Amino acid sequence: MATIRVKNLLIRTYIGFNPEELANKQDVVININIETEIPEEALESDEPDSIYNYKKITKQVIALVQEGRFKLLEVLTKSILDMVMEDTRVTYAKVEVDKPHALRFAESVSIEMEAKR
Repeated sequence: MATIRVKNLLIRTYIGFNPEELANKQDVVININIETEIPEEALESDEPDSIYNYKKITKQVIALVQEGRFKLLEVLTKSILDMVMEDTRVTYAKVEVDKPHALRFAESVSIEMEAKR
C-alpha cells in the first residue's frame, strides 16, 4: 500500500454565495491523500504503465475547480473526492479544501472528507 499526497494545490474558483463571491474568483487550497497499491512489476520495471497516475487526477481536479462555480465548500470538497474515488485502484482518499480569509480573524476555513472502498 502506498499513500500519494498532493499538497497545497492552489487554484482560483468561484466559491461562495455572497454577491462579491459570485462575481470574483477566490483562492482555495486543496490537499489530497490517496491510498493505492503499487504493483510489484511497476517497482521492478520502473515503468508507469500500471500505476495510479497522480498527474492525471491532479489535472482533472484543476479543471473541475477552475471551471466550476460552487456556493458551498462542502459541495466542492465532495466533488473532488468523488472524482478521485472513480478510479477503482484507489482504496482510500481524503480531501481537504481550505478557503483562505473566509472568516474575519481566521486564516482559513476548511472542509475535510474521506471515502474508503
